[in-house]
Amino acid sequence: MAGKFELYKDKGGEFRFRLKAGNGEKILASEGYKDKSGAENGIASVKKNAPDDERYERKTSTNGKHYFNLKAANHQVIGTSEMYEASSGMEGGIESVKNNAPGAEIDDQTG
Repeated sequence: MAGKFELYKDKGGEFRFRLKAGNGEKILASEGYKDKSGAENGIASVKKNAPDDERYERKTSTNGKHYFNLKAANHQVIGTSEMYEASSGMEGGIESVKNNAPGAEIDDQTG
């Protein structure tokens, strides 16, 4: 089963998206956007930038967990991963985004 983007509205009324792998696991989440078109542009940017390893910023949180940000060409963060116990899990998450994002369908849940 292929990955998919879920486009939804949060409790504060902002539009967000998350990328889920084929197994349903959330692998990337967006910031909030005031307009639906902003979130849709964010999805397009993730699809475009996901295959490029240089777009991934690998980070470690203050509690020692690993995560990554996917950045656009202008260096803006377009998606953030979940927290991983080990750097190997984070690297697996990056590979999952690379494999799932470019061809992922959009499940629009805003209606």
